[in-house]
Amino acid sequence: MSGSSAMSLLLPLPLPLLVFPLSLAVSLSMLVIKVFVILIKIFSNFGYFVCLFCSQLRSYSHLFLLGKYITFILDPFQYQSVMKSHKLSFRIFTNKLLRKVFCIEKLATNDDLNDDLHGCYHLLRGTSLDILTENMMQNLKQVFELQLLKTTNWDTANLLTFCSSVIFEVTFTTIYGKSLAGNRKKFITELRDDFLKFDDKFPYLISDIPIELLGNVKSIRKKLITCLTSEHLAKTQEWSEVVQRRQDILEKYYTLEDFEIGAHHLGFLWASVTNTIPTTFWAVYYLLQHPEAMAVLRDEIDHLLQSTGQKKGSGFPIHLTREQLDSLVYLESTVLEVLRLCSFSSIIRFVQEDLTLHSETQDYCLRKGDLVAIFPPAIHHDPEIFEAPERFIAGSLLNHF
Repeated sequence: MSGSSAMSLLLPLPLPLLVFPLSLAVSLSMLVIKVFVILIKIFSNFGYFVCLFCSQLRSYSHLFLLGKYITFILDPFQYQSVMKSHKLSFRIFTNKLLRKVFCIEKLATNDDLNDDLHGCYHLLRGTSLDILTENMMQNLKQVFELQLLKTTNWDTANLLTFCSSVIFEVTFTTIYGKSLAGNRKKFITELRDDFLKFDDKFPYLISDIPIELLGNVKSIRKKLITCLTSEHLAKTQEWSEVVQRRQDILEKYYTLEDFEIGAHHLGFLWASVTNTIPTTFWAVYYLLQHPEAMAVLRDEIDHLLQSTGQKKGSGFPIHLTREQLDSLVYLESTVLEVLRLCSFSSIIRFVQEDLTLHSETQDYCLRKGDLVAIFPPAIHHDPEIFEAPERFIAGSLLNHF
């Protein structure tokens, strides 16, 4: 994009733009989708609208949200200066979000707690990620095999329902372990249904709309947090290393019975699942719509299985290392193309001090108390960068590998 301009827009409600940008969400989302392979909440129309709006602008734009002033950075060459500026804070914005959405209070006042929890994310890399990958594959296999063993006829299900069901169960089981409850399937189903109802209200929860006006979402949130308190999580076994470490840290700063521990786990679960379900849905949807892409992907997977001496079919265990999954470049390209088309995530920063951003054509003054948003989808839908940006083109990103 060349040039720069500023523009204002008044909207009837202070609707948000954020999909929570945690490294956890990226790591686990890509992990689950790669393993899921061929197996949404449809993205907010508002997010799509903002993308169209921003695409009409150049390097910068301004959007008024009834008292909320957000500057969108559309020039990718400015991303690093925004991310590294000490005058722009992610934590201030995040703490407000965590308090309003998940009822997490202590992070706003306890720097040590924040630093200790942040230190856990190294457990989503290296050997720890290899273990998560292996457990994810085994849990995914068990979910399908249990269904196959008890099924005598084909069942028909909504694609979104199918993806939501599988992804939620596999993700929860991988990071929080298996429930010891008598009816484990009922526990997972109820937890998933409540979680999806809660997630459906997420855009309103981070706005200034009183939660009392959002139906029964307050009671649903309380129920979810209760299910993830120390008392209830003690009834699951085989926690992931990252969850065990987080629990140890939380018990250091809270009493074991503290309700807020469950709130932390709800935020962690939300970050693990909320991006993965819609991305998986769209990946499967586009592959079903493009059988030629499906055929290429099958060939790539078959070739990998043959090269590692493994066979397809019931009764043949399949084991793939993270390195082998990473070698599936056509699969990787497909997932990235889906993210390009369907993700409307933003990275938000709070302006702590008045700040001037410099560009080749003009300087922009950011006021203390305003927000700054990096919005990559505006670039992802730019016809000057991507040919036919609204179309799914399988393998279009292969030259990036």
